[in-house]
Amino acid sequence: MLWLCAAPAWAVEAVPYQWRSVAIGGGGFVSGLVFHPSEPNLLYARTDVGGAYRWDAAQQRWIALTDWIGAEDENLMGIDGLAVDANDPDALYLAAGTYMHERAGNAAILRSHDRGRTFARTDLPFKLGGNELGRGNGERIAVDPHDGRILFLGSRDSGLWRSSDRGESWQRVASFPDAATAPGSRARNHGGREQKVGIVFIAFDAASGKPGRATPRLYAGVSTTGQSVFVSEDGGAHWQPVAGQPTQFRPSHMVPGGDGSWYLTYGDEPGPDLMANGALWKYQPRGHRWTDISPEPQPAQGPGFGWGAIAVDPHDPRVLLASSFRRYAPHDDLFRSLDGGSTWRPLFDASEFDHSNAPWTVQAYPHWMASVVIDPRDSDHALFVTGYGIWASRNLRAADDGHTPLQWWFQDTGLEETVPLDLHSPMAGAHLLSALGDIDGFRHDDLDRARMQYAGPRLTNGESIDAAGQQPQVVVRSGTVRNRRHNEIRAQVSRDGGAHWQAFASEPPQGEGAGHLAIGADGQRVVWTPVNGQGAWATDDFGVHWQPVRGVPATILIEADRVDPRRWYGVDAATGEFFTSTDGGLSFTGTGLDVGLPSRVERTRPQLRPDPWRAGVVYLASPAKGVQRWQDGQLRTLATMEEARALGLGAPLAPGAPPALYLAGRIDGVSGVFRSADEGAHWQRIDDDAHRFGRPYAITGDPRIPGRVYFATGGRGIFYGDSR
Repeated sequence: MLWLCAAPAWAVEAVPYQWRSVAIGGGGFVSGLVFHPSEPNLLYARTDVGGAYRWDAAQQRWIALTDWIGAEDENLMGIDGLAVDANDPDALYLAAGTYMHERAGNAAILRSHDRGRTFARTDLPFKLGGNELGRGNGERIAVDPHDGRILFLGSRDSGLWRSSDRGESWQRVASFPDAATAPGSRARNHGGREQKVGIVFIAFDAASGKPGRATPRLYAGVSTTGQSVFVSEDGGAHWQPVAGQPTQFRPSHMVPGGDGSWYLTYGDEPGPDLMANGALWKYQPRGHRWTDISPEPQPAQGPGFGWGAIAVDPHDPRVLLASSFRRYAPHDDLFRSLDGGSTWRPLFDASEFDHSNAPWTVQAYPHWMASVVIDPRDSDHALFVTGYGIWASRNLRAADDGHTPLQWWFQDTGLEETVPLDLHSPMAGAHLLSALGDIDGFRHDDLDRARMQYAGPRLTNGESIDAAGQQPQVVVRSGTVRNRRHNEIRAQVSRDGGAHWQAFASEPPQGEGAGHLAIGADGQRVVWTPVNGQGAWATDDFGVHWQPVRGVPATILIEADRVDPRRWYGVDAATGEFFTSTDGGLSFTGTGLDVGLPSRVERTRPQLRPDPWRAGVVYLASPAKGVQRWQDGQLRTLATMEEARALGLGAPLAPGAPPALYLAGRIDGVSGVFRSADEGAHWQRIDDDAHRFGRPYAITGDPRIPGRVYFATGGRGIFYGDSR
């Protein structure tokens, strides 16, 4: 990804940078896929926290469309719905908004008339939930197939909305039934928190209309039991429940069959967190005939499952694909019917999966299959989403003989939707080590190819990683383990720079969760501060023995000096007080100095950055205090700015210069990524208005490559940049 910007109007100098994604190959939930019905190879994907993408068939990779969104609008990175205009292949509409809680930012309709290269924006008077329950349902937004000026949008808590000017303005449809905002349209996630789900799909019946006129018949589905699917026969002015509909479960998808039939998927919960029952129904409007065509019955014992999505071959209305959802035994599957749903055949046991694009996916089985589509131009090419990316078939029809293996490839190149939780660039070995949400982490020997996921004990979330300053082949990491069994240890050590790992012998006797690990400069001592623990714990033998660290509060954040193993540093996340240790991190003394609190998101990631080359020198950052340096017992403020949320150090930009400082924050009213070659006296902006990536954090420079910087994003994975 390349972009060169001219010098902007603000005071901070802009330096052109070349930005690329660190290749991981997927890793996050792709919540929806939409093909344009007539334009060849025009396919879009939406994600729950990583924005939207367009498939580039010529380059065989996904192109990110929303990297221009900055920190002030980070809530727009979750896409709750996506729509195309059947008669205008250049038109694209995104219903953008990640969370609905009171601290979340605004939601908006993002409108493009150049296939997502640029967007106009209409803020909405309500919020959306691209990373909340029902995010795989849909689509919540739709364009009238006969009049592209008309759009409908189903909200989560404010009913149905209509636009007659291509999404520029919106009006509420007051006549829509109260079911859309009633308590029954809410659900609880796996943590027990209630979320609003509301209207989950809009579907126009193109056969009911004529070109140039508003389509009279359209459907809307509400995530509720009882009367949940509604129809309008007058272009959305009036609504009534569809006669004879099933009422046991919540609908999630409704797609036309091409022969007048409609197909709907249902679950007892909206997903993806929970779903333990469900059904697949076929609806024939003539006579209001409903038929349960569920491929498999619910098990007599054990957990049940629901149905995620369904697709119909545009060239043959008898050919269907449907996905199970949260089917634990034997596993989730994709089912294929050649007779309109009368009979079905599971596909995965007779399939071959090509993992070469992302070798780590060998460890992952398809799940959360909330969207299934068939290429309108190629009936052999079907795609389904998972909780970690997109699989696509190569020979769907050839496999119908029951003897030819069905071939799937991971069609996810360029779609980097992960949430990194920590990064480290060591003094030797691989240039980058990562800790990632959901998929543990990687040793990035080649930044442009998805290669080496950590070998050894697997963590669900990698949350902390550190390498010894003078022994960089000794690396430690911590994280969480989902469904933890047999006292699995949530910390590992590697003695070969992150290639192979073994678990610590034990965990500290007190504390919950993974917390933060730091390792001394000589690689001998590790200090672990567990989440909600009572302070910190030290071990000299990787968990065989533990001893409590003395003199620290329960909310301490700790890092080790990179040169001197006797020196360690800490900040109290509750008060901002700075602490030091001169006995190898076994005891700390408060300095009485307030260095400021970490920012909210980075609260568990210490913004303490010890100098890789000088003992006793450490840089600090906080939103209130800016960037500071501790040296020779003195604390000096180097720079103040509106926001300093994340700080990293890298190789000096000139011989004899201090470490380069890299900052994610706000300077002179501009939110972005900055660097300083002179310890904060001057700053240069190194991102640009086309490449803002939401809200970068966990930033670090490379200690061996001048100008190289890495940073984590809240859903677009890891980026690395080099000055041009």
